[in-house]
Amino acid sequence: MIGWRLLLTRPREDSAALAATLAEVGVFSSSLPLLEIQALPVSDSQRAILLELDRYCALIVVSKPAAHLGLGLLRAYWPQPPAQSWFSVGAGTGQILADAGLQVFYPQTGDDSEALLELPQLREAIRRPEPRVLIVRGEGGRELLSERLRDLGASVDYLELYRRCLPHYAKDALLERIQGERLNGLVVSSGQGFSHLQQLAGPAWSQLAKMPLFVPSPRVAEMARAAGAEKVVDCRGASAAALLTALREQPVPVL
Repeated sequence: MIGWRLLLTRPREDSAALAATLAEVGVFSSSLPLLEIQALPVSDSQRAILLELDRYCALIVVSKPAAHLGLGLLRAYWPQPPAQSWFSVGAGTGQILADAGLQVFYPQTGDDSEALLELPQLREAIRRPEPRVLIVRGEGGRELLSERLRDLGASVDYLELYRRCLPHYAKDALLERIQGERLNGLVVSSGQGFSHLQQLAGPAWSQLAKMPLFVPSPRVAEMARAAGAEKVVDCRGASAAALLTALREQPVPVL
């Protein structure tokens, strides 16, 4: 894997953790966070959902920010959390919930909606009469998850706790970073992250579209290809381990 020089675009703390892991195996990386998390105020409708958490047969948390913010609200509204099953899309999010003492299940292989939907514990949770599922997330996203749950007979509500913003950068910051540090691969961790990458690239997107682009799921891969990306690599997960596996399987581009 030595020879890869990657642009990381996750939120700052996540990028720093990923960069440290990559450095251990000789992969150079440069961080340009394209997602900034902005917490949303608690609305009356959200407050009503929080007061009725015990009516849901499954609570699904889709990201680390959703886990951190959700746990803060859980402590405020439920000093003793209701005894029910929690689920997460990935191991990192699941560990945050488990460290808070919650019973949490997540896929052991693959950290995307498709893998979660195949989880036996989730299937069992929604097998009861008139199952209700709560998805804890940011604004928008994971529509496939809710659609499939409804197909399985569950009613789905959302608790949206944050929005993802594009940090402010100079107009040419992205291209200058890639050229200045001779980067040869791009990494995004979500559909929103890819949208921000394309937005920040502006007219330079036609150049970036020729670079290997590592994405976390088939859904984001489809988005990228539709936007003109030529070398999309689906890591089938957003974890460092998933990225490392994908890097091992791809030839290092010759600059």
